[in-house]
Amino acid sequence: MTRPLIIAIDGPSGAGKSTLGRMVARALNLLYIDTGSMYRAVALAVMESSISASDDVAVGSLANRIDIDLKGDPDSLSVTLDGRDVTEQIRSEEVTDLSSIISTIPAVRRAMVARQREMGKRGAVLNGRDIGTVVFPDADIKFFLTALPQARAERRFNEERAYDPNVRFDETFADMTERDARDTTRIDSPLKTAADAIVVDSTGLTIDEVFEQLMAAVEEKAGSLLTNNK
Repeated sequence: MTRPLIIAIDGPSGAGKSTLGRMVARALNLLYIDTGSMYRAVALAVMESSISASDDVAVGSLANRIDIDLKGDPDSLSVTLDGRDVTEQIRSEEVTDLSSIISTIPAVRRAMVARQREMGKRGAVLNGRDIGTVVFPDADIKFFLTALPQARAERRFNEERAYDPNVRFDETFADMTERDARDTTRIDSPLKTAADAIVVDSTGLTIDEVFEQLMAAVEEKAGSLLTNNK
């Protein structure tokens, strides 16, 4: 029996991973795992505790104790933290900024990777920054989505503006640039392109155009597996 299909989608902030991950998961009837939401949930837990975000040991311990779950279909995915829905809370700018910082802590990454592997055993589309290199290095298909910084910042700005109308583009661009630097230079699981990943540059393309590219690659590389997952 063929094992469940696992698709990894990696890339920097604002590359379209979340939107396209949901679209691919829905098309293939697979579980969608937004790993970024898991790190955001850890960040929220830290903010609600008396723990200092600079205390790596305490933050890592907290990440191992809390219960994080993803529920629902790709288009209505809800994130729960210790049983309560925090889907909206984790989208705040403050949580976003802190999640980028605590995600560099090795103990936090180990805790989340273990959970992601367990969740993905049933077959899934996972997006993040180390899915194809660390979480599932044997994924059936690996994508690395990217785009020019200006284009990525504009996408992130539009997303953030939906939650905070006072956000400014220059702040979003600066935050994204800083996050790119953290993601690519951190010691534990840095953002990088897997050797066997399909690189897709979405600059100037619509979401539908990129989706067509991804699905064409899926059909070409895993056609025989799709029948077993539909």
